[in-house]
Amino acid sequence: MRGMRISGPGHRRGATLRRRTLSVLALLGACLFPLATTQEAYGQPATETVDTGFAIPFAGAPGYERLAPTQVTSPGQLNEPLGQQAADEIAGQIGLGRADALSEQQYRDLVTGGGVGGSRDAAEVIEACARILTNTNSRPLYSDIGGHPTPSVLASYGLYVNTSGLLESPANADAPTRQVNSLIAPGGYVGTWLRNNGATHTLIALYRSAYTVQAIYGFASQQMSGAAQLVTNTKGGVRSEVGMSMAPPLWIVNFALLYILNPSLAAAMPAHWAPIPSAVADAIQSSPTGQVPFRDYASYFQ
Repeated sequence: MRGMRISGPGHRRGATLRRRTLSVLALLGACLFPLATTQEAYGQPATETVDTGFAIPFAGAPGYERLAPTQVTSPGQLNEPLGQQAADEIAGQIGLGRADALSEQQYRDLVTGGGVGGSRDAAEVIEACARILTNTNSRPLYSDIGGHPTPSVLASYGLYVNTSGLLESPANADAPTRQVNSLIAPGGYVGTWLRNNGATHTLIALYRSAYTVQAIYGFASQQMSGAAQLVTNTKGGVRSEVGMSMAPPLWIVNFALLYILNPSLAAAMPAHWAPIPSAVADAIQSSPTGQVPFRDYASYFQ
């Protein structure tokens, strides 16, 4: 931050850690923002452990797993959004509050390319990230399937259909949720925009939250997951696959980011995860790009 002086070996190590953390975040496949200062996280993990069926690093930091979505237990939970009350409660437990979020005007300017130094092209990428991560009931994505605009709602599976009709993980290299990396790199568009538009407090709040520690686990998870970017869950002797965005650390990272943009976006994230049908998971894992035509597999999600 402006006016802060850093000196001494301890501070140099801290600066190195910050640089490494920012580089890590740029690979997470989520809409991440560059941060400028080191603070202790305000969000406190619970002391109890929860068996989610995800293994380290996919389980994330111990104590925060309980905040991530649980597996669906009834059809009505599929692609069900969190709701605002649950979102606010989760935010509080990871160290964020409504006062940390952008104002309505700041949010509107950011996603429309307005404000000081705004860019419409950058705003479109950021808005696409939010749409993908909130592809829950009543928030379908539309894709070109055989020349026809076709809706899909797949957030609980940790999958989405891109505009060209390809089914993939939101962490796929093709996804806006990965392409946004150039905008959120240190010194990049988003961090500059937030500082120039009166949102430095939002950056500090985000960095103080559980977001920071969860991002490290998310990075490790992605590095292990190849082009498919799927995660294995094993619980009660049952093995299943789900998209990377539904693994606890990445879900919490994405939640924190959407919450500071607009709490109502975080409320639209999926409340539960669902196993990807095995035939679909096998096809995605076998694809060199981690993508398959949705029209070939749409029936598995009906």
